[in-house]
Amino acid sequence: MKTVVLILFVLIVTGTRAQTYEAGLMAGGINNIGDVGSMRFISPTGPAFGGIFKWNKSKRYAWRASVLYGNFTADDSKSDIASRQQRGYSLDHTILEMSAGLEFNFVEYNLHTLSRAFTPYLYTGITYFRHDFNYFDAGALQDTGQKEGAFAIPMTVGAKLRINQFLILGAEVGARYTFTDNLDASNPEGSNFEQFRFGNILSDDWYVFSGFTLTYTFGRIVCSDCFE
Repeated sequence: MKTVVLILFVLIVTGTRAQTYEAGLMAGGINNIGDVGSMRFISPTGPAFGGIFKWNKSKRYAWRASVLYGNFTADDSKSDIASRQQRGYSLDHTILEMSAGLEFNFVEYNLHTLSRAFTPYLYTGITYFRHDFNYFDAGALQDTGQKEGAFAIPMTVGAKLRINQFLILGAEVGARYTFTDNLDASNPEGSNFEQFRFGNILSDDWYVFSGFTLTYTFGRIVCSDCFE
């Protein structure tokens, strides 16, 4: 029995040492795509920043979790659509999101080598976010001071490069398809707000993060033959 316990302990410790973890920061910009403001996909209108953690399970994929806070401006005057320019709606909106999922590397990404590691990657999973609950009445934004929550599906493409033994620099663009149509105050839920709805109420909103990540790696294998 003691032998079995010892073997299991060695396997657990070895497996733990074989993993590479990353923890760091995210920073960039954020914009919305909805019924108010510009329809440009990548057009940050406000700052976004947060933290990120990755558990590299293999050279091909990593489990990932992040927290991101952002503020965007939706402004009809910045739109290419003439009817929106004439309408002239605008609002500032804040978002706080938590996301978890899987990051997939296009090429083998081995952080246990001394050679430079680089790969493009994809990320998806599930996101939960809190955002402002507002609506427009007679063209004026009504700020309720309340928040509401919704889920989203992140669809992210990026690339990352190890710049030294411990630091990894990444750049990514991540669109979030949300399960709400009120990021732009165009479709407030509830029977009391039906008269304030406008735009395409059958199409949910998007928001996009564009920016950089800088992570610190730890949990490396300590052995003489790991640096191939």
